[in-house]
Amino acid sequence: MSSAASDPRRASSPDIADFLAEAIFAGEYVPGDFVPKELDLCERFGVSRSTVRSALQTLVAAGLLTRISGQGSRVRALQEWHLLDPRVSGWMARFAQPNPRIQREIFAFRVAVEPYVARLAAEHATAADLLAIESAHEGMIRALEHDDLHWQGISHNDYDVAFHEAIFAASHNLVWAQISHVLKPAIALLVEKSNHSADELNDSMERHRRVMEAIRLRQPQQAAQAALAVLERTGRDLGLEDLMPSVPAIEVPTTVSTTSDKEAS
Repeated sequence: MSSAASDPRRASSPDIADFLAEAIFAGEYVPGDFVPKELDLCERFGVSRSTVRSALQTLVAAGLLTRISGQGSRVRALQEWHLLDPRVSGWMARFAQPNPRIQREIFAFRVAVEPYVARLAAEHATAADLLAIESAHEGMIRALEHDDLHWQGISHNDYDVAFHEAIFAASHNLVWAQISHVLKPAIALLVEKSNHSADELNDSMERHRRVMEAIRLRQPQQAAQAALAVLERTGRDLGLEDLMPSVPAIEVPTTVSTTSDKEAS
C-alpha cells in the first residue's frame, strides 16, 4: 500500500477522518474496498473505539463510507460521495490530485457552467462586483512579477480563484454564489495544477482579461465566449482538451426583448 495508508509518521495524526479521506481520495481504497477495521485503527492511532467510530461516522455522513454489520466500513461509489459538502470539498482539494476521474468531473462541471455564469455577471454585475473582479485580476498580474508568485502576501493561484469566485458572486444568483463557495477548494485544485503546468501564463492572463472586459462592458455573449476560452487554455494545460467539445455550455433561451429587437430591425 502507498504512502497515506502505510506511512507510520501519519499514525500520530489526531484526525482519523482526514487520514482515511486522504487514502480514499488518493485511490488507495477504491469503491468496494473495506477500510481498516475499528480495532486496527484504534491500535494504529492509540485512541479509543468511540473515537474511531466517531471518525468513521463522519465519513459515512459525507457519503464516502457505508457501514456493513459484521463486516466493517466499505468505500461507496464516487457518485454517492457528497462532493458539495464543504468538508468533502476541502478533502477533494487537499487530497484528490492523484485521482484523474475527480479532476475530469470538476473540469467538466466548470465547462458546462462558467460560460453561463459569466453571461449572468455581464448582465447583473454591480460596481462593487467589478471592483472585486478587477482587483483579483490585478493581483494575478502583479504576482507574476515576483519570483515567489505572491503579491501583498497572496499567491497568484489564490488571486485566480478569487477572480472566478467574484464572477460567480456577480451573477447575483443565490444558488450559483453558494455553489462557488462550496466548490472553491475544488476549483483551487484545478487552478493550482493548470497554473503550475502552464507554459504560457501570459496567454492565460489575456484570456482572463477578456472575460473581465466583457463583463465590464455589459457584453453577455462575449463574456460567455471569453470564459470558454479561459477554460480551453486550462483544459490544454491539464490535458483535458477532449472535454471541451463533449460538454456543452448551458444554453440560455432567447428572451422576449431579444425577439423584439430582431423584429424591430
